[in-house]
Amino acid sequence: MKTAVKIFFPIVSAVFLCSSAFAQEALVSVDPVIKQDFTQTVPILGKLVAKQSGIVASRTAGAVEEILVQVGDQVTQGQLIAVIDAESHKLKKRLAEVQRTEAETRIATARAQLALASQEVKRLSTLESSAAVSKAALDDANQQQRIALAKVREAEAAVNISEASIRLEDLELQYANVTAPFEGTVTIKLTEVGSYLQRGQPVVQLVSDKRLELEADIPGNRLAGLTPGRQIDISLDDGSQYKAKMRAIVPEENPKTRTRRVRFDLDLNPRILALAVQQSVTLHVPAGASRKITSVHKDAIIRRGPSSIVYVVEDSVAKLRPLETGAAIGTRLEVLQGLNEGEKVVIRGNERLIPDQTVVVAGE
Repeated sequence: MKTAVKIFFPIVSAVFLCSSAFAQEALVSVDPVIKQDFTQTVPILGKLVAKQSGIVASRTAGAVEEILVQVGDQVTQGQLIAVIDAESHKLKKRLAEVQRTEAETRIATARAQLALASQEVKRLSTLESSAAVSKAALDDANQQQRIALAKVREAEAAVNISEASIRLEDLELQYANVTAPFEGTVTIKLTEVGSYLQRGQPVVQLVSDKRLELEADIPGNRLAGLTPGRQIDISLDDGSQYKAKMRAIVPEENPKTRTRRVRFDLDLNPRILALAVQQSVTLHVPAGASRKITSVHKDAIIRRGPSSIVYVVEDSVAKLRPLETGAAIGTRLEVLQGLNEGEKVVIRGNERLIPDQTVVVAGE
């Protein structure tokens, strides 16, 4: 039995020495262990809301001639959505133009009469001292001048009225083309071709899905850590994580739930990520005061059953190090024991390493 033991250990030692001797340098990527602020968070369910949405209504009365969009269509600001029959407004505009021409003709006639009356007043005024002109004749001439002047002003007013009517009809003709007031997506079509719409009646419902906000009802005792501009982590249904920035707390509390609505800005492209209004989002809201912790990148951790290990690079050698981890903070884990700030741990290539293997750090 003793002979067997003496034979076994030299064989194992030889195998280990051979594997160490022939291990080649491994190319790895490293990440430093850092100190950072950490705040315990609680998950709260929120939803995506549109910054801009509403009903696009008809601004003139008339029958619907065309509807140029369908539910789900994306429209740009100013894009034509529907056309309202405007034949009556075209006729009214034509009538106003004729009335303006008539009034302009009356102005010319009235101005000619005014010039004639003024000339007569001037002529009689020069003869006022002679016996050939009576005071009554001069008074009559002055009266005719005033009448001619009134007719000029009356005709000018008629021209102004006609021009105002033309401008009003131009507006009505413009309103006959129902356009999108902002960029967005048509979510509901509220009328059909042939329907007669009064002024203000709805045509479509439009939601601006280019820019979305995040809204959540947050308990009052969780608001202390939320200040304008504070960033928090959020999670979508697919598990992807992003950042949101607190914009405002609505100063109105729900007496039943003791919560307040809070709005967050998102720096995301809803169309690329296929986000939708009313989509659920999980917010990770601060639950208490912030504290300093030591953290390590998640990719550095190698699980060995219930234990966790990392490889620490020391003088171009990968040293195996057991550690104890705590809470997760995004892509990092809190280090409770086993690592110190500033140590470099392997995050790429660690799955192929063996203890004390020589390594080459990428980028160095």
